Amino acid sequence: MAIRVLIVDDAAFMRMMIKDILSKNGYEIVGEAENGLKAVEKWQELKPDLTTMDITMPEMDGITAVKEIKQMDPGAKIIMCSAMGQQAMVIEAIQSGARDFIVKPFQPDRVLEAVRKAVG
Repeated sequence: MAIRVLIVDDAAFMRMMIKDILSKNGYEIVGEAENGLKAVEKWQELKPDLTTMDITMPEMDGITAVKEIKQMDPGAKIIMCSAMGQQAMVIEAIQSGARDFIVKPFQPDRVLEAVRKAVG
């Protein structure tokens, strides 16, 4: 069965890039969200196997969303997506429970490596 993925990023282009990489490699994209608030709602509704989460977003940032999702399910698998120069936020995200992080612009090999690592 395909691994079900929720993609969260405020930039539609970035969501499209991740969706493209993952769907070409057999992953099922079950939903998308453009901010942390919607991410938490969609996560509750869809219970994906994996979530890719942007760090900097309007309404609720990715780190806060990770913390909320982790409270609901400590086993939730989340990979952070960050722009260059967000090291401090990436560290905070990992401490909040994210499994890994990928850096924009996305390199398909790195995205797939992080996803495989996160879902075991």
